[in-house]
Order: sequence, then C-alpha cells, then structure tokens
Amino acid sequence: MPSSVVNHFIYIPETEILRIIYQSGAVYDYLKVPADTVQKFGKARSKGQFLNKVIKPRFKYIKVK
Repeated sequence: MPSSVVNHFIYIPETEILRIIYQSGAVYDYLKVPADTVQKFGKARSKGQFLNKVIKPRFKYIKVK
C-alpha cells in the first residue's frame, strides 16, 4: 500500500540508520534503529502512523535534506 507520508526508506544495518524520504522530498536519518523495528515498519499498513507512534518518539534523528 502506498504511503501518503513516506515515499521510500533505506536501512543501513551496519550503522542502524533508517533513512526516510518523505513525499515532500525531505530526508531524515533515524539513528540506532534495530533491524526488527525496521522490519515492522516495512510491514506496517500505515507507514505514517508507525513512524509517528514508534519511530519518532524513540529514536534521535538528523535532517539530511
């Protein structure tokens, strides 16, 4: 199911960085995100809800673009 918030995401397991590219074009790196959380995010029916309820409150982030 396409997301109205998330365009796509990339996970770098060696550094546990989850890079999210938003529909707006903004790019954020979420730091120290465990692989199991990324798997759940990938399977979530609503990426935006999962992002707001699980990822944003728990993980630090850096705005890339």
